[in-house]
Amino acid sequence: MHRLDEAQRPLDVAMVIIAALTWGTIGVAVGWLYRLAETNSLSIGFWRLLLSAPVLLVTARVLAGPRAFHIQPRHIATLALIGAAFAGYQVAYFAAIPYLGVAAAVLINICSAPIFTALLARAFLGERLRASAWLAIGGAVLGAAMLVGGAPQVQSTADLVIGALLALTAGFSYSLVVLGARLIAASYHPVVPVALSFTFGAVLLLPAALTTGLVVTYPPLGWLVLIYLSIVPTALAYALYVRGMRSVRATTAATITLLEPLGSALLAILLLGERFTVPGMIGAALLIASIVIIARR
Repeated sequence: MHRLDEAQRPLDVAMVIIAALTWGTIGVAVGWLYRLAETNSLSIGFWRLLLSAPVLLVTARVLAGPRAFHIQPRHIATLALIGAAFAGYQVAYFAAIPYLGVAAAVLINICSAPIFTALLARAFLGERLRASAWLAIGGAVLGAAMLVGGAPQVQSTADLVIGALLALTAGFSYSLVVLGARLIAASYHPVVPVALSFTFGAVLLLPAALTTGLVVTYPPLGWLVLIYLSIVPTALAYALYVRGMRSVRATTAATITLLEPLGSALLAILLLGERFTVPGMIGAALLIASIVIIARR
C-alpha cells in the first residue's frame, strides 16, 4: 500500500492513463469486427484469448521472474474460477454489442462490474458498505435503465432486454474476476493471474466455439483487428497498468480507469456513428457518477 505522503510519479500516472484509454478501444474494435466479417461473440472471445495468451505468458515471465508460475495447489481452483469468469465476461460483453451498440454495452458492462464487486464483497468477504455506496448502487441501476432506454440503435424491446442482460452478465462475470484476484493477490505478481486466466479461458472456450461454429475466415483487416485486440489492449495495457501502479495510489488509479468507458463511448460516437437520446445521456452521467463514488471509496 502506498503511503499518503509518497509522490505519484508522472510517468507512472501516464502509464495508467494510457492503459485505461487502450482498454477503451476494445468495444469499438469488436464493433468494427462485426462490420468486417460474419462472426460471433464466442469466436471473437476465443481468438482474443488464444492469440493473447502466449504474449501474456511471456510478459508475466519477464515481469515476475523465474518463479512466475510456481502456483500453490490451494490456488488452482481460484485461478480456474478467474479463467472461467473471464471467458464468460468476454463472450457476454461481445455478444451485447450487436443488441445495444458499443457505447451502451460498454458503459453498462464496465460500470456494473464495480457495483457487483461491492455487493459480492459485502456478501462473501464481509466488507461493509457505507450509505454513499448504497446511494451509488441505486444511481447506477437507474442510470443503466435510462441509458439502455435512451440508446436509439436498439431495434426492439427484445433486443433491449437481451442486450442489457448480456451486458450485466459481463459486469457480474468481471466482478468474479476481481474477487478471485483479491483472494490470491498477495501471492503472485499481478500479471500472472491475468496470463493464466487468459490461457485457461481459451482452452475453456474452444469446445463451445467449435460447437457453435468457430469462425476462421476473416478478411486481412479482420485478422489485424483480432491481433490488435490480443496485444495492445491486453498484454501491453496490463503491463503498463502494473508498472504504473508502482507509485500510483489505488483511488487515483480507480478514478483514472473511468477513462475506459468514457473513451469507448466517445469512440463509438465518433467512429461508429452511434448516438444517445437526452435520457440516455443523463443515464450515462448517472452511471459514471455512481462509479466515481464507488471508486473514491
